[in-house]
Amino acid sequence: MKEESIYSELSSIRSLMERSSKFISLSGLSGVLAGVYALAGAFYAQRLFQQHEVGGHIPHGYVVHSGIVLQLVLIALAVLFLSISTCVILSLRQSRKKGEASWHPASQRLLTSIALPLITGGIFIILLLLRAEYWLIIPACLIFYGLALVSGSHYTFSDVRWLGVLEILLGLLCAWIPGSGLLFWIIGFGLLHILYGFIMHFKYKQ
Repeated sequence: MKEESIYSELSSIRSLMERSSKFISLSGLSGVLAGVYALAGAFYAQRLFQQHEVGGHIPHGYVVHSGIVLQLVLIALAVLFLSISTCVILSLRQSRKKGEASWHPASQRLLTSIALPLITGGIFIILLLLRAEYWLIIPACLIFYGLALVSGSHYTFSDVRWLGVLEILLGLLCAWIPGSGLLFWIIGFGLLHILYGFIMHFKYKQ
């Protein structure tokens, strides 16, 4: 009995330390929904490509007409907005269920760690848009997003690191195979997010 009591106390101390140093209220369901949003965005993007008789990407030098690039940017922004909003709402709900504060040093460190890669990536993507280097935009999205996940994984579940590594590898492979951007968007932001979300949901019962 004494050994069980000691083990229980050690587990409680470990859990308390983890809660104070890491943000553990990330919702697995938000990952699943983010993947669904990305797949929906890819579907609408593919319809645009078909309407303008373009393949699954906009090649370098493509003459932009009918605002196709603007429409694609709006689709990407809509996916981003829905994904972030869903993550915030479900994570806040998860925090309330656990009786934890949602804004504390761990969550602040998490946001700080992912901010630099995301902001840098956003600026780089804007430069690619201005220079009409459209074929590099999706690889850049995957790579910088992956870097943000790897950086943020120090302050949340370690599983996030592996998702980030896979996103980076997909981004590099996408840059190596021009014309495959939409496919890698579906895999990286769609299928991987859904798989990751289900794993998180069942592993941590979220």
